[in-house]
Amino acid sequence: MAERKKRYALVIDSRKCIACRACAVACRAENQVPLAYTRNWLNQELRGELPRLLAVSEPEQCHHCAQPACVRVCPTGASYQRADGIVTINDKECVGCRYCMIACPFDARFFREDRGVVEKCDLCKARVERGEIPACVETCPSKVRVFGDINDRDSKVAQLLATRQYRVKKSEAGTAPQIYYLV
Repeated sequence: MAERKKRYALVIDSRKCIACRACAVACRAENQVPLAYTRNWLNQELRGELPRLLAVSEPEQCHHCAQPACVRVCPTGASYQRADGIVTINDKECVGCRYCMIACPFDARFFREDRGVVEKCDLCKARVERGEIPACVETCPSKVRVFGDINDRDSKVAQLLATRQYRVKKSEAGTAPQIYYLV
């Protein structure tokens, strides 16, 4: 029997988000991200009308698209997609051209002036390789993010997508984002 191919994804339940930003702090610590930059952030908006106005926080980061535009435009191959779906960057091959930043429909990449390379969320690939979950998922006190293999029917990610309604952002970009927001 052929081995099943892993495909990592995130399911996000924004209704649980308390805007504590523990995810951003954990990411910064795990990945040595300087204070001037961030690999994940919160989009905050007001929804509804007075007097029934609701403040909503939605976690954001790289969407690890199945058809990543950033990979397509990278002239050196520094931006690439691993077999498990994680979209990452090989720093040694990045020339800092920033084409990938322009191509990303989620503005999930930033240029590190001090290093001359582009960076982004890589789902804490070193942790994943050790069988751990990304730092942002582990740290969240209200368990907003769920990480797992969507090709594994028994995974929490696959079960949530099979039983709950969800949406993806910017589907019109044709990149097939792999972050699913529960509705």
